[in-house]
Amino acid sequence: MTEVSNETRFLHAIEMGLGAWQWGDRVVWGYGQTHTDKEIRESFDASLNLGVRFVDTAEIYGSGYSERLLGQFLKETEQPVLVATKFFPWPWRLTKGFIPRALKASLERMGLESVDLYQIHWSSPLMSPETMMEGMVECVKRGLTRTVGVSNFGQTKMLRAYSTLAQHGIPLASNQVHYSLLSREVEKNGTLARCKELGIRLIAYSPLEKGLLTGKYTSENPPPGVRGSQYVELLKKLPPVTKLLREIGLNHGDKTVSQVALNWLICKGALPIPGAKNVRQAELNAGGAGWRLTEEEVDKLDKATDNIREYTKAEKPA
Repeated sequence: MTEVSNETRFLHAIEMGLGAWQWGDRVVWGYGQTHTDKEIRESFDASLNLGVRFVDTAEIYGSGYSERLLGQFLKETEQPVLVATKFFPWPWRLTKGFIPRALKASLERMGLESVDLYQIHWSSPLMSPETMMEGMVECVKRGLTRTVGVSNFGQTKMLRAYSTLAQHGIPLASNQVHYSLLSREVEKNGTLARCKELGIRLIAYSPLEKGLLTGKYTSENPPPGVRGSQYVELLKKLPPVTKLLREIGLNHGDKTVSQVALNWLICKGALPIPGAKNVRQAELNAGGAGWRLTEEEVDKLDKATDNIREYTKAEKPA
C-alpha cells in the first residue's frame, strides 16, 4: 500500500462515519413520515457521544436541506466534527469553475469556512475527470476544503483523477462507493484493492443495503416504498445470510445483525457511513466499530454472499 499522506491520514484513522442521505430525503427514506428533524438531531448527538465524528452529506440530499440541518447542529455542539460533502455534476455544470462555486454554496448552507473532505458525487460524460479535478485543485488552493475525493468512480476514472491531482501535489483522499455484504462489486472488480494500493480511503455508502442487513426485513415483510420493490429477488436469498450474521454476533457479546455486517466492511478495509433516523439506530451503528471479526468469520460471510448477486468480471464504465 502507498504510504498515506499527512493530509489524508485522518480519514484512515476513522472506523465509522454517519451518512446524512436520510436527512430531508422523502423519496427513498420517507423524511417527515418515518423521521423528523428532532429525531435526526437526537441521532446526530448520540453518534457524537459514541465517538462517531465523521458526517457525510451532499448538496443534493434533500435539495440542500441535509447540509442546512448539519450546519444548524454544528452550531449547537462543542464536540469536534469532521465534515464531508459532495458536488453534483448537473448537466449545465460544464466547466471547472462550477466546482468551487458549488462548494461555497454548500459552505454557506452549513455556516462553515471549509470542509474536511469535498467529493465529486458522480462522474459525468459532460465533464472529464481531469476537468473535475482541476476544479477540486482550486477548492484546495482557496482553502475551501482540506482534502478531495470522488464518489461512484470506477478504477479507470479514479486513476485519471488520482493522476491529475498528483500533478498538483494533492492526494486523492477517497472514493465513496456502494459497498455492503450484499453488494460486493468494488471488491470483485479490483477497485477496493487499487484503493488500498494507492492509499485512497474507500468509503462505503449503503453499508446496510438500505436496511436489508438489519435483520428486520423478509420477503413477507419488505422495506417500505421504493426500497421494497428494489430488493424483491435479494430478499428471497436473505434468510441464510441473516442467520449466519446472528450466529456470528452471538460469538462477540451478542452483537446485532447490522453490527456484524458493518464490522465485516471494517475488516475489509472500508469506512462504512450508515445513516441513522433515530437514537437506537445511531447506537447500533456505533456498536459496529471497536472490535473485530475473526478471519474465519469474514471468510464464512464471504462464502455465504459470493454468489448472491451477479457481478461483472470487467469493470463497468464509470
